Amino acid sequence: MGTLASELRPFAGELTGAPRVYVDANLPLRAVEMMRHQLHWDVLFVLEHDDLRRARDIDHYQRALEFGRTLITLDRDFLDDRHFPPQQSPGLIVCSAPDERWLFKLLAHVDRAVFRAADAAARPLLGRKLVLTVDALVEARFA
Repeated sequence: MGTLASELRPFAGELTGAPRVYVDANLPLRAVEMMRHQLHWDVLFVLEHDDLRRARDIDHYQRALEFGRTLITLDRDFLDDRHFPPQQSPGLIVCSAPDERWLFKLLAHVDRAVFRAADAAARPLLGRKLVLTVDALVEARFA
């Protein structure tokens, strides 16, 4: 028998049908609101939880895995494979955008291309890291 979170994890995704994400303190509140209200994602935002808001990066990485959620951040420290091994990744998206408008476009792209793709698994990025940049989005549109 595991923790309550580990026991309920297999059922949570099936109940909502929405992508389940864990957003660290680096993303702006407006992006979190966009994920919830426009993209209809199930978002755990660390700034809304006193026990998570000041946690270390490694704790966020481990909690996202424990909670069965894809971690979304602007923090490039998560790209260090020595401290955050891909094979232990909860599914990680590191965004890089010059402003909120581009951040919203990146998130909408990942919604269509990753979470809502026809062949998407419940956790399509589990064990993987994805870097989302404006350049990659522009290239994807013209490819």
